[in-house]
Amino acid sequence: MSFIPYGRQSISQADIKAVTDVLESDFLTQGPAVPIFENMLAEICNAAAACATNSATSALHIACLALGVGKGDVVWTSPISFVSSANCARLCGADVDFVDVDPDTTNICVEALELKLQVAFSLGKIPKVLIAVHMGGRSCEMEKIFNLCSRYNVRIIEDASHATGGLAYDEPVGSCKYSDLCVFSFHPVKIVTTGEGGAIVGNDENMVSRCKLLRSHGVTRDLSQMEGEPDGDWYYEQITLGLNYRMTDLQAALGASQIKSLGDFICRRRALADLYRDELSDVPLDLPPCDDHIKSAWHLFVVQTGDSTGNERGELFRHLRSAEIGVNVHYKPIHTQPYYMRLGFSEGQYPSAEVYYRKALSLPIHPALSDDQLTYIVTKVKDFYR
Repeated sequence: MSFIPYGRQSISQADIKAVTDVLESDFLTQGPAVPIFENMLAEICNAAAACATNSATSALHIACLALGVGKGDVVWTSPISFVSSANCARLCGADVDFVDVDPDTTNICVEALELKLQVAFSLGKIPKVLIAVHMGGRSCEMEKIFNLCSRYNVRIIEDASHATGGLAYDEPVGSCKYSDLCVFSFHPVKIVTTGEGGAIVGNDENMVSRCKLLRSHGVTRDLSQMEGEPDGDWYYEQITLGLNYRMTDLQAALGASQIKSLGDFICRRRALADLYRDELSDVPLDLPPCDDHIKSAWHLFVVQTGDSTGNERGELFRHLRSAEIGVNVHYKPIHTQPYYMRLGFSEGQYPSAEVYYRKALSLPIHPALSDDQLTYIVTKVKDFYR
């Protein structure tokens, strides 16, 4: 059996043609492909507008900037995520804090959030923004989070890097019904890919326009935004400090083609998750929750061992890797990363996140994974527990 990665891209001939068409066109970047992709993304999310970027990390950064995050502010997020979910606030000069996770869903624990907000209010240290991470593709309980944050005027960014195509209470992830902005990732292992790439969606078109300004040096050609009188069609103005976080037309064309296959990708991921759940039901592992009201995009299929020391997970990891199965671990809690420990965080602060980390193992799941490969993975897992 050749090596089975935990995730990988699925590229069709239509995807290849979409990219080569751009290569043969007049625009490799700043052309028509980006707004086409943005419009498609906004449409599938039931959102008003979208801003495509060169990565989800960049998208998180400018989403924070668009919401006014800066020095003296505090941003809260989940300790179980990739470090970008916290770094984006640090890049704005803000402080970061974390809300512990629900042990079952590994998303922000609503009860922990409520308690932390009450304490923060009593201390006069309410966060400016909460970044709610949809871990593994499963949406957070956004309505409950929104209701809590609304009491304290906390703005919300959804980090949906894992959750393109997910549903929550029949609403697509990205509808921003209970958030200000939502960020997606299009890395090759994600649900759809642009190679590298990300995007912000939202229902406040002025805010999304602000994001577009920030992603391109703070430069505008929009007469309504200019402070001076244009001298000709060439004229532009820099009206704020921005960055170069633009997505190329090559990336956007691939993304637009991939979105056409989103339904098929999600259908296959859900079928694989169902197979795992059936085949592993008699194995002493905790399987990810599955229910009717929140339908995961299944970017990850994370199982948890019964041993919270990390020893069993480590042995299972090595056993499966020796069988050419590319299991992985998502993620080492952010607050235990050396950079964040130098900021004053320490082990023991977010116990549910830390226990999860010692138990968690991501099994391969992606549309190209065959039923035979899944059967092989399950067999090797069962061999370990015999």
